[in-house]
Amino acid sequence: MNSPPPDHSIAALRERHGERYRWLLLLSVMVGTMASIMSATIVNVAIPDMSQHFALGQERAQWVSSGFMAAMTVSMLTTPWLLARYGYRRTYEGCMWLLLAGGVAGGLAQHFPLVLAARVAEGLAAGVVQPIPAIIILRAFHPSEQGRASGIFGMGVVMAPAIGPSIGGLLVDGLGWRSIFYMVVPFCLASLWLARRYVPTNAPGGAAADPRGATLDWPGLLLATVGTLCLLNGLVELHSGTGSAAVFLGSAALALLGFVMLQRRMLQRHDRRSDGAVAPLMNLSMFADRRFAMGSIVAFIYGIALFGSTYLLPVYMQMGLGLSASYVGGILLPAGLVLAVTIAIVGRLADRQPTHRLVSIGLALLAASFALMVTIDLSRPGAIIPLLVSWAILGRIGLGFILPSLNIGAMRGLGHTHIPQGSSVINFLRMLGGAAGVSLCGIVLEWRISAHGFRLDTASTNPARLIAFNETFLMLAAVCALALVAAWRLREHNSVEN
Repeated sequence: MNSPPPDHSIAALRERHGERYRWLLLLSVMVGTMASIMSATIVNVAIPDMSQHFALGQERAQWVSSGFMAAMTVSMLTTPWLLARYGYRRTYEGCMWLLLAGGVAGGLAQHFPLVLAARVAEGLAAGVVQPIPAIIILRAFHPSEQGRASGIFGMGVVMAPAIGPSIGGLLVDGLGWRSIFYMVVPFCLASLWLARRYVPTNAPGGAAADPRGATLDWPGLLLATVGTLCLLNGLVELHSGTGSAAVFLGSAALALLGFVMLQRRMLQRHDRRSDGAVAPLMNLSMFADRRFAMGSIVAFIYGIALFGSTYLLPVYMQMGLGLSASYVGGILLPAGLVLAVTIAIVGRLADRQPTHRLVSIGLALLAASFALMVTIDLSRPGAIIPLLVSWAILGRIGLGFILPSLNIGAMRGLGHTHIPQGSSVINFLRMLGGAAGVSLCGIVLEWRISAHGFRLDTASTNPARLIAFNETFLMLAAVCALALVAAWRLREHNSVEN
């Protein structure tokens, strides 16, 4: 007689593993998130070598990063629907298999379109995974523990981009750019093993997953995809000065308007009916909560600065300062380790300090780190490395103040039923800003280099060449300063956040 299959619902797993279960669950999704973040950031170290291998210009090369970001951005909006339809485990495992396949395919690809397709596949998987940890933290942990859980999770996750570029730089110098695609493989395999043990099969809230549940909002997803792609292509074409830039950016604006109108209509229809009407991809009623609305603005602007700088720094060090890929990784490693420690400390503070204060401090430090990059002078070679390390550390301390605070603080005013969508939307807007930021940095950089009479694909280290990089860093500093206005409005009126 066959025994019944084991129960892998969240209630059964909590009973089986006791009080420590919520931490084991957090560890399980943390490993997969590390894989997705590593795949997002580590490829930047290999862009110069990849550009030379495929004889690419800067605009095409940056699509290795932008294509990943675009795919990740759009797929984030599908996370709540996938979790409700297939549950935590099937959704999570499917993403890990897709991420694993994308990494292997990218490393084996012989043509740039195949590399780009592998990056898009990785982006789709990474996008679905990204909102899941915040959903788990807000549902599985008591409010007094959420900051600590977010800090521990963040400390673990940032180790991937902290250590990744260092190892990736050594791999690029020793084995070539293809080797960096394989770095996600062990993380994906470990996450799949952990998922089998600790990730529940049910949907958020303890409900059983329903494969025959509500239909995905395909029109909304299509409009979000078209708008994102038009925005990114419009930013790229903006540099060339052609009329197509206006067409793309105008199409992006129309797609955004159509998306908002469609979501409002679907929300009204869904609220009036209880017969399984399709839920909107983005529940606009969440923006009635001021903290969530301001947090969304901060997330978008912060994404521009974060991912734009993640793209810009390796390019600056290799093509501006003439450093090798392994050197770049070594310079960024101390900053990544400091970021991990900062997140752990600030995570505990986030349970006691107001969100707006922590986020504002972080944005101010991040802006200062970008502005101070202009102090690096090729005429003082002995000071270049110490200044690079110092300003990178300062910026990562700023990130350490923002990361554990923003998501949790922005969503604390939402009801439990809105948490999956809230997490999805915050991450979507941050990544939309990130996708735009990568394109924006590439465009501004090439524009300013051309204005100063240089080319990005040559090995010149003329001091005038660095002026273009400095101007791009100052643009990022201004973006962070702009986000401070919205960050201060995260505070609660007539009360103190706890």
